[in-house]
Amino acid sequence: MFGAVPVLPVVIPLSTALFVVLIAVLRARRWLTLPRAAVAAALSVYAGGILANTVFPIYLDRPPSEGPWIPPVNFIPVVGYEWQDAVVNMLVFLPLGILVPLLVSRPTWWRVVAVIAGISVAVELAQFITAGLAAGGHIADVNDWLCNTAGGAVGFGLLTVLTRLTVATSLIDRFRWHEPYRSEPHPDD
Repeated sequence: MFGAVPVLPVVIPLSTALFVVLIAVLRARRWLTLPRAAVAAALSVYAGGILANTVFPIYLDRPPSEGPWIPPVNFIPVVGYEWQDAVVNMLVFLPLGILVPLLVSRPTWWRVVAVIAGISVAVELAQFITAGLAAGGHIADVNDWLCNTAGGAVGFGLLTVLTRLTVATSLIDRFRWHEPYRSEPHPDD
């Protein structure tokens, strides 16, 4: 096997730095509470996990290819895509559909899905770049982008259903990084 850049010495400091920045943002806004710090921690761990599992492995001494360069990308949707990969990609991005609405103000369906789709595009671009320039072990795939986005939309749908339950609304609102936004009046309002 080829030598690879170790994952943890890269991911742990980056996740820790993200957590520190998020806590600093909360403190600067005077919004630092334990539930919001928990969201910062969850987002930091989640981002580290996404980085570790989508960009790595990056090989240090992979021998050069002797054939023509083939771009590490798949633009053809559905063809050759396994259902297990689709399910995994949806499950991996489902938490993002819960975290993003806690962070953005006015978390409408379109806004949340656009943020998730943008994050998924960034992941696929990172895979393309690391595969081409840094001998990464993944390819960019339009199917991954579609399933990631769908998984995030499902996560947002689950959170939306939970916020409609009176018993869960006040608990969820404690974790928000903004004032609660409701597209329609809540029964308690």
